[in-house]
Amino acid sequence: MNLFSLRRSPPSLDDLVMDASLPTQGSNLSSEYLMPSVERPKQVFVRGQGSWLWDSDDRAYLDFSQGGGANSLGHSPSVLVNAITAQAQSLINPGFGLHNRGTLSLAEQLCASTGSDQAYLLNTGSEACEAAIKLARKWGQQHRGGASRIIVANNGCHGRSLATISASDSSALINRFEPQLPGFSRVPFNDLPALHEAVDERTVAIMLEPIQSEAGVIPATAHYLKGVERLCRELGILLIFDEVQTGIGRCGTLLAEQSYGVTADIVVLGKGLGGGVPLAALLARGKACCFDTGEITGTHHGNALMTAAGLSVLDTVQDKGLLKHVAETGQHLREGLARLAHRYGHGELRGQGLLWGLTLSDDSAGAVVKAALYEGLLLNAPQPDCLRFTPALNVSNANIDEMLLRLARAFSRVRTAQLQCRKGIAV
Repeated sequence: MNLFSLRRSPPSLDDLVMDASLPTQGSNLSSEYLMPSVERPKQVFVRGQGSWLWDSDDRAYLDFSQGGGANSLGHSPSVLVNAITAQAQSLINPGFGLHNRGTLSLAEQLCASTGSDQAYLLNTGSEACEAAIKLARKWGQQHRGGASRIIVANNGCHGRSLATISASDSSALINRFEPQLPGFSRVPFNDLPALHEAVDERTVAIMLEPIQSEAGVIPATAHYLKGVERLCRELGILLIFDEVQTGIGRCGTLLAEQSYGVTADIVVLGKGLGGGVPLAALLARGKACCFDTGEITGTHHGNALMTAAGLSVLDTVQDKGLLKHVAETGQHLREGLARLAHRYGHGELRGQGLLWGLTLSDDSAGAVVKAALYEGLLLNAPQPDCLRFTPALNVSNANIDEMLLRLARAFSRVRTAQLQCRKGIAV
C-alpha cells in the first residue's frame, strides 16, 4: 500500500489556498466543463477500499469524511458491491408503478427495526425531508384544521430543495439567491421555552435534527428532546426527526432517537442508508400515516438496484456487533481528539458514536482541511471554526490512530504557517 510521501516543506496559508487550483499530474481530465458547486481539491480520485482512497497519481488518503457520512461501511465494501452486482444482473429499475422485491423487503425491514408503520423510499435526504413536510401538512389538513406551520431550530440544515432550504437556517444556504417559502418558524436550538412560546393554532409540527451536524455537530440535550416530545404529545402536533446525518448506526444506535429514549411521529433517513448509493427513506408512525395513492411519486424511488444496496447496509448495521464496534471506536476517537485539542489549545469536542465535531480556537478549519490533504488525510469543515469527523462505521482503531497522527501534523503545519504570517506582518 502506498501511504503517500509526507516529507514536504511546510506550506504558507496562501499555499494551502492556492494548491486547490493546481492541475493533477496523473490525469488529463479538466473541471472546465463542470458547473461550479463546491470548492474541490485538485486530486482526481479513482478507487477506494474501506477507509482509504487513491488518486490518479496512486497516492493513498485516509478518509475520515466518507462523503459526509454517506459511505457508512466505507469505500466499496464487499457486501455492498456483491449486492449491487447481483441485482444489476437481474433487475435495475422495473418502473415506479410496479412492485419489486427490494422495495417491499426494505420497507418491511425498516418498519420492523424502527417501530414504524409505513416507509417510503426516495433518492436523497433533501427529497425525504421535503416529503416529511408535505406529509405533516397533509395531516394538518385532516386533523388540525388546516394548520401548516412547521417550527424548526436555528442552524438546522434539512436539505437543498426549495422547501427544505426554507426549513433550514444554515448560513451556507440562506441569505444568498434562494427564495424562502412561507410556513416555517425558527427558534433557538436546545431552548424549550422558545418552543412553547412559538407553538400556536397554526402549528402542525416541530422538525429537528437530534444532532445539528452542519451547524458544527451540536447535540440536543436529553432534557430538550424529551421536553419537545412531551410538548408535541400535549398539544397534539407532530414531531419530525431529521436523521439524515445521524441515522443508520452513526450514533451507536440504529436511530439517534433511540439513544435519547424518544419517539418521533415522522423520521427522515438518508446518507448512510445507501452506503454511498443515493437512497433515503421517509418513516411514519401511527396517526402520521396519511398519504393517499398518487400523493408522492418519483421515477427512481425505490428501484431494485438502490434497495438492494439499502438492504445490504441495513442487514450489516443491524448486527449488534457493528453497533457495539461503533460505540467502542467512537470512544477511542473521542479520547484521541480530546488529547489533540488539549495539546494544540483548541476548544470543545461534541458528538456521539462516530459523529464528532471539534471546535478550533480560531476560524482556521479550512486551512486545517487543506493541510490535512498534504498529510494524506480527508476531513470536512462544516463551519469555519469546526472540523467534522464521520469515518466508516467499521473503521479500525489503527486507522483512528493513523488519522490522529496525520491530524497532529496538519495542526502543526497550520500553526507554523500562522506564525510565519505574523512574523511577516511584524516585519
